[in-house]
Amino acid sequence: MRNELNPTVAAVTSRLIERSRATRSKYLERVKFAAASAQPRSRIGCANLAHVFAASEASDKARLRQDAGPNIAIVTAYNDMLSAHKPYEGYPERLRAVARRIGATAQVAGGVPAMCDGITQGRRGMELSLFSRDVIAMATAIALSHEVYDAALYLGICDKIVPGLLIGALTYGHLPAVFVPAGPMPSGLSNTDKVKIRQRAAEGRATRAELLEAEARAYHSTGTCTFYGTANSNQMLVEIMGLHLAGSSFVNPGTSLRAALTDAAVERAVTLTARAGHYMPIGHIVDERVIVNAVVGLHATGGSTNHLLHLIAIANAAGVRLELADFAALGEAVPLLARIYPNGSADVNQFHRSGGMRVLIGELLDAGLLHEDVNTVMGRGLSRYRDEPVLAAGELRWLPHEGDSIDPGVLRSMHDPFQSAGSLRVLSGNVGTAALKLSAVAKDCHVIEAPAVVVDDPEDLKAMFERGELERDFVAVVRFQGPRANGMPEMHSLMPLLGSLQDRGHKVALVTDGRLSGASGKVPSAIHVSPEASVGGPLARLRSGDVMVVDAARDRLEVRVEPDEFARRAPASFGMARNQDTNMHQLFGFFRHAVGDAVHGASVFGESA
Repeated sequence: MRNELNPTVAAVTSRLIERSRATRSKYLERVKFAAASAQPRSRIGCANLAHVFAASEASDKARLRQDAGPNIAIVTAYNDMLSAHKPYEGYPERLRAVARRIGATAQVAGGVPAMCDGITQGRRGMELSLFSRDVIAMATAIALSHEVYDAALYLGICDKIVPGLLIGALTYGHLPAVFVPAGPMPSGLSNTDKVKIRQRAAEGRATRAELLEAEARAYHSTGTCTFYGTANSNQMLVEIMGLHLAGSSFVNPGTSLRAALTDAAVERAVTLTARAGHYMPIGHIVDERVIVNAVVGLHATGGSTNHLLHLIAIANAAGVRLELADFAALGEAVPLLARIYPNGSADVNQFHRSGGMRVLIGELLDAGLLHEDVNTVMGRGLSRYRDEPVLAAGELRWLPHEGDSIDPGVLRSMHDPFQSAGSLRVLSGNVGTAALKLSAVAKDCHVIEAPAVVVDDPEDLKAMFERGELERDFVAVVRFQGPRANGMPEMHSLMPLLGSLQDRGHKVALVTDGRLSGASGKVPSAIHVSPEASVGGPLARLRSGDVMVVDAARDRLEVRVEPDEFARRAPASFGMARNQDTNMHQLFGFFRHAVGDAVHGASVFGESA
């Protein structure tokens, strides 16, 4: 039985609505104007229209020529190097065929780039990673700019791709939008074994060949990586926001159910068009309540810290002024219900088999932690996402599924959570504001007080580790890694060595104005520190030996230095010489100068809609 809305959820939502009143109203006016001014294809210029259908198959050409049915845009992040996006290779033809069968047309409107943080970790390409989100948003808008579409299907899964697609889709908020997942690869090498060999390699006790063999067994097939990083956090968020078909996020590629769900996505997109009489654009789905639902889902599952940036930017695109304080407040009310690596040993396939999204959403709804009365691509009400998609005699149906999780080691009820409060914390103090993911951090590491080891390049910390200079308690401060400095790269390559030191009994933590992978784990890490060092933030005045405090119990991030002395210190400057000759810094110089700070989503699009 569903309880009344949780008082904290209600209060945060009320504040968010009030804070967003002007920007949300302005956004909805733009959506209304775009919908009202959209021209039927029968009224656009003949030369324009001929370009639209020139290359189409005969039946599609006839429909487009006569403006005989809805035309669905396909915006795809397909490439065949990345396992998560490889399944999309055959999707356009399948989607076109389904559209033809139901009296519509579908066209690939455009492609967007899809880079993998798993490949660029510790390399210069990582300096483009965060900026790629805003490039994808721009590319999505360009794809839709021909304005000959009645709805859009978005094909994307990983890291910055889904947030970029969402921001672009919200820019064209008058169009209905259905996001189409492709699913995770089958389980490979266990996460426990993967962590062990990575740490052995960091310590020099495993060869490159051994490490590569283990990684190849972990990442072995078509589909999304199976750990709960940013890619799979994206899928959870899009479903809990009502933009996926219910239960579709974690169905494996190549299965009959996956194919049926893909076909059904086209049917839903057509149904949501104004021509079909059930008009529901994305701008009327993603509102303050849906954004709150997304934050609740992130807390309840221990999702990627990257979404402390992405959700703020996504909300902003819909005229919603989400702040870190909202994350912090909701974190006090939402328990941790899932243990998926790196928060536990299970992967997303095990999560899905344990009931997955339907159980998670059901538990949160019953506890009054989610807004039920929201618009979704399935229709009105989030309760539709409690049902399970099944194939019965070849027909896709959604059926009620009663019962709790079948594996309480992976997914639990509200009556027996893994933690009583959510896993993402917002720290503040005389070093700035930072985020910390707590779900995989042992309780005896929730508070770390130790001397700082300050470096301006993660490679310097690796060199110190290799020389044996870090066999002690310390807080690693890796600064000049913020969005304005070098695009805010992830520091995930430091986790094996810091984890190894932690396993040896040392108290260690990380403080950085950079990011961590969505798979950040057991080492307490205060990340996204703002203001960043390159704009004179407090990190620039830290020195090795300063006593640092990373305190998740009191949500504090502090340096034990007298205020007057700290204020007198001249900030260190970041020497960019080693980076300025790279193509990344030449081509993306505008982004570094235009980007906002981490607390506002590290976006080049500004702070208001």
